[in-house]
Amino acid sequence: MESCAAARVNPEVKVKREIKGATRANEMSTEYEYGEFGNWRGKKADPTKHGGVRASSIACVVEVLENMVFLSNATNFVSYFLKSMHYPAAASANMVTNFMGTSFLLTIFGGFISDSFFTTFKTFIIFCTLELLGLILLTIQAQDNRLQPAINSKPSKSQEAVLYTGLYAIAAGVGGVKAALPAHGADQLDHSNQLLISSFFNWFFFSLCFGGLIACTVMIWIEENLGWEWSFKISVVTLSIALCIFSMGFPIYRYKRPGGSPLTRIYKVFVSAIGNRKVSQSEAETIEIFGEKRNHDRFRFLNKSLIGDSITATEVEETKSFLGLLPIFASTIMMNCCLAQLMTFSVQQGNIMNRSLNNFKIPAQSLSVFPLMIMLASIPLYEYLVRLFRLKNNLSGKLNMFQPLRRIGLGLALASGSMAAAAIVEAKRRDAANNNVILSVFWLGWQYLLLGVSDMLTLGGMLEFFYSEAPDSMKSMSTALSWCSTSMGYFISSVLVTISNSVSGHFGKEWLGGNDLNQTRLDLFYTLLCILNFLNLLNYIFWARRY
Repeated sequence: MESCAAARVNPEVKVKREIKGATRANEMSTEYEYGEFGNWRGKKADPTKHGGVRASSIACVVEVLENMVFLSNATNFVSYFLKSMHYPAAASANMVTNFMGTSFLLTIFGGFISDSFFTTFKTFIIFCTLELLGLILLTIQAQDNRLQPAINSKPSKSQEAVLYTGLYAIAAGVGGVKAALPAHGADQLDHSNQLLISSFFNWFFFSLCFGGLIACTVMIWIEENLGWEWSFKISVVTLSIALCIFSMGFPIYRYKRPGGSPLTRIYKVFVSAIGNRKVSQSEAETIEIFGEKRNHDRFRFLNKSLIGDSITATEVEETKSFLGLLPIFASTIMMNCCLAQLMTFSVQQGNIMNRSLNNFKIPAQSLSVFPLMIMLASIPLYEYLVRLFRLKNNLSGKLNMFQPLRRIGLGLALASGSMAAAAIVEAKRRDAANNNVILSVFWLGWQYLLLGVSDMLTLGGMLEFFYSEAPDSMKSMSTALSWCSTSMGYFISSVLVTISNSVSGHFGKEWLGGNDLNQTRLDLFYTLLCILNFLNLLNYIFWARRY
């Protein structure tokens, strides 16, 4: 009793209690809110402990391993479908094309999940685990003869069910991983330092290419010398390591709380604007918004949605920002049609050209090493030039020539140039073949060089542009537009081949009919792509100047 009474009157004890209470109150106030970054405990992130270059570099390391797994399996699937599942060659090729296209297309879904319901960290863990489970399922099928068809037999319904379950579990996992990982890495950096953000996406693209290089060299050697079964096993181990490395960084990451479905908010803005369509534009413009940035130049009709209390100015600006990205996104699809040729016709060209280098014969599957090495070499050079020109820019005040939109435009111009070079080389190759002369595969280096640099400029610029310009609540989904453009480029490439054959067939012989390239007019198809890409460049310039 005496001690309790002393405590009541002891001023020192009272001060300690007040300090302890203030500390608790301060801890309560450090709960991070929407739009802010927090740590793994749910408190506000400390810039000295959470995020930064160290945290973002983990994303680059993980991308090397993840992309190696994705691309090595994409090449391995053809052999697996042919030799183990006994699908015809054409069906196997279509299955792989559909798998890759679906994987990139599902990045939009993965980005939506990341922005709406989970952090980028949780999204990566969930979808990477899904991809890993799909790989494990296919690995089990590859090792168990009961899950494979008998010799000269088609797979049963249950065997196909196992195959497609594993295959599209991988596709869904890849979609979520590729949407969440670059956004997660960029979230770790100071958004006021645009040079740092730009540099991150350059090195992230470098990591992507490096993983592809391993897939096209080491993994192909393993498949040809040890068997494709080992490719599945190594992929499972590698992706498990990538998942562990990413997970181990959780104490130093910073996390952004998801803000709910952005598509629902966009839908509400459009519904409100349509409901108020009879209101004059001038009346909508007179609405005063305090503390909000208004964009009067683009999509002004959406301002009508502000009449009433159901829509906020932030939601309108969010909708305008996302819609403004779509013309730029659409203008990059044609360039990805050119990239599709590196996986198809360029490989076929290389197969019938001289692939000998002294006493070594370059494997046909490894021809994609050329553009990958060009991309890998161009990224450090680009980083050096960026820093050099930015230094001069800061001193002289000149405009920065390395802004993402200009970078993308230069990439689109090089894509058109690459198709012109490809058309010239193919015409020369076919003429030489008709005279019983086989050209060296290194003649393809011109189109690989131009298209490799084009891809580095365009895809790297797209990742940076879509992330930097996207609303805070739509970073992952907007970044996923870069991968979605790749997917649509592959699909449209197939459509262009069909249309070209159909039209040319009405005027004589199909340009790309038959399996013998010496009897086709691949050079005319390349010329068509060159023209379409040039027209697309003009379209891009129109939208980029209006942005």
